Amino acid sequence: MPKAEWGTKRICPTTGKRFYDLNRTPIVSPYTGEIVDIETVRRKAAGAIIAQEAKTAAVLDDDLDGEDLIEADADDADLDEELLEDDDETVSLDDLADVAGGEDDA
Repeated sequence: MPKAEWGTKRICPTTGKRFYDLNRTPIVSPYTGEIVDIETVRRKAAGAIIAQEAKTAAVLDDDLDGEDLIEADADDADLDEELLEDDDETVSLDDLADVAGGEDDA
């Protein structure tokens, strides 16, 4: 467990390494000696997240074209029509009644 006097764990924007800010103001990276501007880091992180979500949404939109959906609906309609078409094969009731009854014929 980190101690309270270590402060908050931060990430150096230049190196990407983690460090504790030791509750100091301004926050200075121990790796580069640069002052770490938290607002700039937050904006960059938020921008990266938004860009990733936009990229993911674009990929999903490309995968689900409207034309694909229309073609799928048309294929389903064709299958439904085929199932509803009346076949000319008819079976007489006599052929259906040729099933063993409940009584033993032995």
